[in-house]
Amino acid sequence: MRFDVLTLFPEMIKPILEDSILKRAIENNLLEVNLINFRGFSKLKHKNVDDTPYGGGAGMVLMCEPIYDAIHSIEGYDKALKILLTPQGMTYNQGVAKELKEYDHIILICGHYEGFDERIRSFVDKEISVGDFVLTGGEIPAMAIIDSVSRLIPSVLHNGESAPTDSFENGLLEYPQYTKPYEFMGLKIPDILLSGDHKKIDEWRKAKSREKTAERRPDLINKNKI
Repeated sequence: MRFDVLTLFPEMIKPILEDSILKRAIENNLLEVNLINFRGFSKLKHKNVDDTPYGGGAGMVLMCEPIYDAIHSIEGYDKALKILLTPQGMTYNQGVAKELKEYDHIILICGHYEGFDERIRSFVDKEISVGDFVLTGGEIPAMAIIDSVSRLIPSVLHNGESAPTDSFENGLLEYPQYTKPYEFMGLKIPDILLSGDHKKIDEWRKAKSREKTAERRPDLINKNKI
């Protein structure tokens, strides 16, 4: 799978690609991530990519031309899924991550400053927001999308059973997990997990998953009618 990320701050994104799971995925040719600084596509003397908004107002607005030219410089851009990262987009969740996993090539466009020239929206296929809050730019959302989608790619995770049991995969939060020691500061591991009865353990986990979801995210219960 290939990601091309249009950003003014590629150095923000590089660190997550140089360690842990994403690093291994790139080394094993399961994932390709290209960071493209669209400032390099500015035709202005000082490489400006933003200007003051027509009609007045605070802040600076990203211009169309550098982003348009950056998109069109990418090999295969016409067949790639082009995503604008903006607070006005659809809210990102695990379901959207699973949809994006089906694409071979995704272009992520990171905003900055006060916003985008509205005409940039005509160059993209989808707009995504990572939540109802405002960040200084689209780099953190881009990192979140790359990380969450990549772990769904077969063979990226060492344990192929990990992703299907994650929170939100089946519409519920994940069940409680424990490891050694058996007792810590008076807190013990539930005996059912030591029983060796995998059918009962599975039933316990499903019940706890639903219980935790009902307590912490009842909206998921209502939304998924589970």
